[in-house]
Amino acid sequence: MRLREEMPDFPGITEWINGQATKADLAGSPVLVHIWSVSCYMCKESMPSINEWRDQYAANGLKVIGIHMPHSEKDTDIEMIKKAIAEQHLTHPIAIDNDRRTVDAFQNEYVPAFYLFDEALQLRHFQAGEKGLQLVKKRLFRILGIEEES
Repeated sequence: MRLREEMPDFPGITEWINGQATKADLAGSPVLVHIWSVSCYMCKESMPSINEWRDQYAANGLKVIGIHMPHSEKDTDIEMIKKAIAEQHLTHPIAIDNDRRTVDAFQNEYVPAFYLFDEALQLRHFQAGEKGLQLVKKRLFRILGIEEES
């Protein structure tokens, strides 16, 4: 996806955990879409930050959506995914995308991957890999209109 492109829908989701989200539900709010995989170690490393942002910036309107993208056939085991969701304290909506139709709509090949959209649901920042969390946070602050923490 290119910057300023509109957020795609969530086609072909196998199952939603912690509630379902639609593009219409998200309109008017900044949105962080976090794409991850149950077998990805780096994904698990980034989850505490995602949870912290979800809780800390909800009052600023931030919505967080997780999308589980399988890396192998083993990663399509929904019970294993649900266990990881519980262990990682992911309470935001998680889309299980076993057919990879949503990640294809996002033109994504990476985990972890972070897509940050503004209130108009236009892409404002994309980052792949856990090392980019500081860059995501910097852009998140800008979109939310809050001062950077020192």
